[in-house]
Amino acid sequence: MKKITPNKVRKTINIALLSAFIPALLILGTSAFAGDESEAALIRIVDGEHRSDASKARDPYRHPVATLSFFGIKDDMTVVEISPGGGWYTEILAPFLKDRGTFYAAGYDPDSSQAFFQRSAKRFKEKMQSDEVYSQVNITVLAPPKKIHIAPEGSADMVLTFRNIHNWMSSGTADDVYQAMYSALKPGGILAVVEHRANPQIPQDPQAGSGYVRQDYAIKLAEKAGFKFVASSEINANPKDSKDHPKGVWTLPPSLALQDKDRDKYLVIGESDRFTLKFVKPER
Repeated sequence: MKKITPNKVRKTINIALLSAFIPALLILGTSAFAGDESEAALIRIVDGEHRSDASKARDPYRHPVATLSFFGIKDDMTVVEISPGGGWYTEILAPFLKDRGTFYAAGYDPDSSQAFFQRSAKRFKEKMQSDEVYSQVNITVLAPPKKIHIAPEGSADMVLTFRNIHNWMSSGTADDVYQAMYSALKPGGILAVVEHRANPQIPQDPQAGSGYVRQDYAIKLAEKAGFKFVASSEINANPKDSKDHPKGVWTLPPSLALQDKDRDKYLVIGESDRFTLKFVKPER
């Protein structure tokens, strides 16, 4: 019988361990490369000619590349943007997802009885028809409690909402919207949230009249709907924001609700302090 020495045993074990470890390294390397590719693509889009100077002026406050990278967005995902408003983030998401992904913009109801919603829906549709980069955008309607089918059930890899929670609280529709987002996401899908952050020492106004929402309150809203909290980021924090302004968050840019009064003061503060939260819809 051939003698097996301790050195040969160790060599055999090391080879086996290395064989098992190399595929893991390759997977990790591929994942990191994919992340780098997504970030590079986002940077190109953010600098794109289709975005106006006014839109680009908001970039230092809204950190779109860092924010979307934190959420883990990839260009082959099915993504829903909730209440896109004028389309600031749509300008970035639509071209990013255009070739390989699927993108739903769940906006205002064009058939609403309120003129503001009618006009906003019309303007957004016109914008989506204004440039080829928006050619693959699927426009859906979010008008709770009746119209909440924002995407095919269980189809989305990610749902994004930027500075909208206070509106749902004001209208008493927060629970309806969270259930709509939960329904649209597939198990394991990501809910990505950015919102104006209230002072945690002050009780939360259930109507969020100032536009600010406590971070812990926002987490509880999501958990109530069934989401699991994953992580938070200070990407969109602004320590200059005292959160006690005469016209609430709208005192600050870009709204500048006081117009010329103390304008320079509020321009120095910049846009609001914001929390950035990542949730997951649990696997079945």
